[in-house]
Amino acid sequence: MFLSKLDSLSNAIKLVNDHQKITKVEEIPLSEAHNRVLAEDIMAFHHSPPFDKSAMDGFALIAENTFGASQSAPKEFKVIDAIGAGDFSSKTVGENEAIVIATGAPIPDGANAVLMKEYTTVDDDKLTIYSQVTPGENISPKSEDIKKGQKVLDKHTFIRYQELGLIASAGYDKVKVFKKPRVKVIITGNELVEPTKEEIDKAKIINSNQYTVSAMVEDSGAICDITHAGDTFDEVKEAILEASNDYDVIITTGGTAISKGDVVLDVVDDLGEILFHGVAVRPGKPVGAGVVNDKMVFTLSGQPVASMSQFDMVARKYLFEMQGRSFDFHLQKRVSELKIPSQLGRTDFIRAFADDENAKHILNRGSGIIRSMVDANSYIIIDENDEGCQKGDIVDVVFFDSLLW
Repeated sequence: MFLSKLDSLSNAIKLVNDHQKITKVEEIPLSEAHNRVLAEDIMAFHHSPPFDKSAMDGFALIAENTFGASQSAPKEFKVIDAIGAGDFSSKTVGENEAIVIATGAPIPDGANAVLMKEYTTVDDDKLTIYSQVTPGENISPKSEDIKKGQKVLDKHTFIRYQELGLIASAGYDKVKVFKKPRVKVIITGNELVEPTKEEIDKAKIINSNQYTVSAMVEDSGAICDITHAGDTFDEVKEAILEASNDYDVIITTGGTAISKGDVVLDVVDDLGEILFHGVAVRPGKPVGAGVVNDKMVFTLSGQPVASMSQFDMVARKYLFEMQGRSFDFHLQKRVSELKIPSQLGRTDFIRAFADDENAKHILNRGSGIIRSMVDANSYIIIDENDEGCQKGDIVDVVFFDSLLW
């Protein structure tokens, strides 16, 4: 089955968006939460820091007592105690008194500043200072980072290492996140063989899609399992039906064009609903999507480069947003170094190498030439309303790195 009228890419994406699902929520240890997405607001259980603390190794004292101190006019203080990290002093700092203090230790009563030890000399309990400080200097005040009861992170926040530290400081050892979707990749094709150094039989080809597509799924924050199916209706139907019972998303490669033995869309049509099949894009026109057993099915090309581009066009966004994380192309402007022809009504994803100013499309860019993706670091996107671009024109560029989870 192949729909004679090609959908626009924007309409294909809308159809996918209309069927967007969100995964369930799970609570996991904070130690496992890196690169996950929050499914709850984070409210602080504690002040951070929980007390006024020293930002330096030095001496806690009364700032006003240091005024006028310099190399030529030093002042003397009496050391009355010492505080290490994790400790505190019960003594109160008086006039011309000081307490030795470590970074992170609580400021003792009476003190209102910390003088760095580099500006002092000590002889037993005699402290000589050669610089002055102002009130509050070298002190991190209580709750300057977090106030108890404050919302510090919103639901749907992507948890990087920075957020991990903030969540921990707020008092959480566990956190609620969206589950990672489980994706079944079904590789179809009687012609496919495993990678080998041996001579390959005539009409056979190495199955590279199982590696590229599964890696792209994992780069979208999801969990991937792979299976293979021959080019028969019954084999593909069994694989898709089984996957629809056990997985959140199904992705197939191969079996989407108009040729003998291509059966994937016929199976999707038989088991469920086809949302679209055939999109006005280059590369990868035969891309499709459907729903089987209330699960999204993306049908990608068997051509390696086409399948990679199709994934970025329609599947990656779906997997991101299943986990509560928004996804959009981060378009950057570059100057095209070459003329790029296109057709009105078609969106082109042109493999390119771009730097800080320019973008040059890869000349050898057939749908099966994997090396063209290796040589590229970005797509130049030619909108369906444009007829390509001339050398020197400003073009929209999406860097591959910006697509990663």
